[in-house]
Amino acid sequence: MQKAAAAKRLLTKELKSKAEVYHGDKVCREKFCLLLAEKGLPEGLLRIENIEEYGYVKEIGFVWLKLEKKKEHRFDNIVVCYDSIVTAYVEPNKIKNLTGVKAKEFLVWFTLNEICVRSPPEGSIITFKSFVGLSMSFPFSFFKPT
Repeated sequence: MQKAAAAKRLLTKELKSKAEVYHGDKVCREKFCLLLAEKGLPEGLLRIENIEEYGYVKEIGFVWLKLEKKKEHRFDNIVVCYDSIVTAYVEPNKIKNLTGVKAKEFLVWFTLNEICVRSPPEGSIITFKSFVGLSMSFPFSFFKPT
């Protein structure tokens, strides 16, 4: 609950006044997927549904998603939990200062703070980094929309 309160503090009236803001799940998901694609990130990276509000401040790359409620999504071998508010700064091939997202692997939850795409010769890799220095990497194709 403290993390959601901290995320709400990031969303000041001044910041919102500089943002493109959309409401409703369908348009919010469309706008968010377009932003991910524009930044070189796979559209299926954050599988979020029931988005009530999406905001993006282009000048600084700040984005937020307000969800109807917390949500868990299971990928093949990882569970991701999205808080009711997710915030981040996006730039080409990277999401940084991420809040509101945790990943569970081997029965342990890790708060994620960065996601980046690397392109080694054999194909693109997505790496999730946590505050405690742990990271997990997966093929780019793992996050293609289904």
